[in-house]
Amino acid sequence: MVKTRFAPSPTGNLHIGGARTALFNWLFARHHGGSFILRIEDTDRERSREEYTKDILDGLAWLGITHDGPPLFQSARFDLYKKNAYRLLDEGHAYKCYCTPEVLEEKRKSAMAQGKKPSYDRTCRDSAKEYPDKPFVVRFKTPLSGTIFFDDMVRGRISFQAEELDDLVIYRSDGTPTYNFTVVVDDALMGITHVLRGDDHINNTPRQILMYEALGFEVPQFGHMPLIHGRDKARLSKRHGAASLLEYREGGFLSEALMNYLARLGWAHGDQEIFSASELVEKFDVRNVGKSPAVFDMDKLLWLNSHYIKTLPPAEVAERLAPFAEELGYPPGDRARLLKIVGLFRERAKTLKEMARMAAFFWKDEVEYEPKAAEKYLTPATKPVLARFLEDFSFLPALGEEEQRAFVEAIAKAFDKKVVEVVQPVRVALSGREVTPGIFEVIEILGRDKVAGRIKKAIASIP
Repeated sequence: MVKTRFAPSPTGNLHIGGARTALFNWLFARHHGGSFILRIEDTDRERSREEYTKDILDGLAWLGITHDGPPLFQSARFDLYKKNAYRLLDEGHAYKCYCTPEVLEEKRKSAMAQGKKPSYDRTCRDSAKEYPDKPFVVRFKTPLSGTIFFDDMVRGRISFQAEELDDLVIYRSDGTPTYNFTVVVDDALMGITHVLRGDDHINNTPRQILMYEALGFEVPQFGHMPLIHGRDKARLSKRHGAASLLEYREGGFLSEALMNYLARLGWAHGDQEIFSASELVEKFDVRNVGKSPAVFDMDKLLWLNSHYIKTLPPAEVAERLAPFAEELGYPPGDRARLLKIVGLFRERAKTLKEMARMAAFFWKDEVEYEPKAAEKYLTPATKPVLARFLEDFSFLPALGEEEQRAFVEAIAKAFDKKVVEVVQPVRVALSGREVTPGIFEVIEILGRDKVAGRIKKAIASIP
């Protein structure tokens, strides 16, 4: 049975790269009818924070990535790491190293001065001496020769020469295990069958394979995905717009759009661009993960987000828009009106946050006039038109489009003007803007009282 995992460290927020790794492992597991485990690698006691764990859990839940069983925490598994580290010692696959940090630094400098690779020179490897009063680390005994290879699910066969590898520390003198060791113990004991991760882990893989074999554990299949780059081909960073996952939620992105976008960062299924979560599960094939770095493109993400805003059911968009609208003063609970607003702006907005800002004039107490719009349309010449509009508006029998159109055309005829010459001053008076959705829809959503009040204010503002 296929079993994958996502194993983030809670030393920072969940970012795009980590979210994509989680998604690919989740898709692979679900596609094969397997299970997906979430493991929190919190062995770094100084840097691990509960708020980062919460950020990871909330981010995955928002994105729609569900894990099987509760999250597993490495901090609760220290006894297992110690047991297996000492098993390697007892079976001759590891040794105690008493070299102090100062001595190791001298060895590093000496090696570099001789043009050698600054790796540990194995001073303690074959020593039988014990120093009960001295601190020590446990180092893994890497074979001195031979070839380590594995068939990568993304890149094909990859091989390393054993002499290129050093005897890495697996257990520190303070009693804490190191990453490469814990990941082997955890993946083996949790029954992980497939590991999909970034290609920055390729150099860790031969070391981990050797530890799997020394411990008598079955080696999982590995797949190393190219990292995500910015448009400048540099590794993705904040300067490329790579915010943490939940910042996208706070910025008004839809989880469906982000899942769709992340899946297409380095994976393809023909020319198809739009995928639902169920389609991704059905069609995900690790053989279609590319070998070249994916390029993060904010414009593409915005386009995809606008697609989902346009195509999701309006009631669902309204529900998700509500928190953004309420931040700008929209009265909670007025969902019927919010649904109409979605109908007005869903073709224009790229994010929910942008939609809320576009629609803010509907619920603000005071209209803020754009200076150029007011200068152009709220003038002594338009004042009589607005006054006539206000005077006759109370007699308008209904706010349907047909009634409003006849009403505006009558005012235009009375002043010998074009309809647009009536509509634009009214538009600015009601919204403060020169550009809005259709004026008849705006009037209908605002309602009689707000329309009358805003026209009065606009008239009063004109000298």
